[in-house]
Amino acid sequence: MTELRKLIVDCSTGETTLREFTAEEIAEAEAVAADIAEREAAEKAAAEKTAADKESGNQKLKDLGLTDDEIAALTS
Repeated sequence: MTELRKLIVDCSTGETTLREFTAEEIAEAEAVAADIAEREAAEKAAAEKTAADKESGNQKLKDLGLTDDEIAALTS
C-alpha cells in the first residue's frame, strides 16, 4: 500500500498538520480496502450469475420454440 498520511486542520486557528498514519490506522485502512474488494467481488459474481441465468432461461424458451419477440413479451 502507498504511504498514507492524514491532514489535520484546526478550524479555529487554520493551522494544518500532515502526519503519517499510525500502525492502527494503516490496519484499519487495509481492513476497509479488503472489505470493499470483497463486496465488489460479490456484486460482480451476483451480476454475472443473473446474466447467466437470464441467458439460460432465454435459451430454454427458444428450445421450446418461442421466438425472440415472444420471449421479450414474456420477460419484459
